[in-house]
Amino acid sequence: MGPLPRTLELFYDVLSPYSWLGFEILCRYQNIWNINLQLRPSLIAGIMKDSGSLSAMRFLTAVNLEHPEMLEKASRELWMRLWSRNEDITEPQSILAAAEKAGMSAEQAQGLLEKISTPKVKNQLKETTEAACRYGAFGLPITVAHVDGQTHMLFGSDRMELLAHLLGEKWMGPVPPAVNARL
Repeated sequence: MGPLPRTLELFYDVLSPYSWLGFEILCRYQNIWNINLQLRPSLIAGIMKDSGSLSAMRFLTAVNLEHPEMLEKASRELWMRLWSRNEDITEPQSILAAAEKAGMSAEQAQGLLEKISTPKVKNQLKETTEAACRYGAFGLPITVAHVDGQTHMLFGSDRMELLAHLLGEKWMGPVPPAVNARL
């Protein structure tokens, strides 16, 4: 029996390609390293004061509040639209298309999209972004590791080898050769 799961928080914005790299790596390693990965959609504009991802990040916040099991797939689809296909993620139709491709029904996606302007969603995104700032974020992604009663903040997607060392785990590159790794 391995160590108890450690908690990692990944604060990210789909506007950041570096967030995407960190996201994919941590999703692949969460079972290998026995970590409890908490995805924390944040608004890079709240940290860097310039972004065009507000509606997408509010949508992901609504997903996280109501269907957290869909957050990983919905986040990945928004990154794919923006960074692989150069598609606009600020338009409602684009967000809905990404949500449906992630496996949501049209009704479910529309219901979540209608909630992006609610105080609950707005406040949650603001609180998550402020939490990232309290950890010392000056950009995204940041990964916050809670290990042995201590909190460690790592900035960027190029700190995964350091994160592995911190966790006492083996770094096997960005695509681990394990069968149980999630791609």
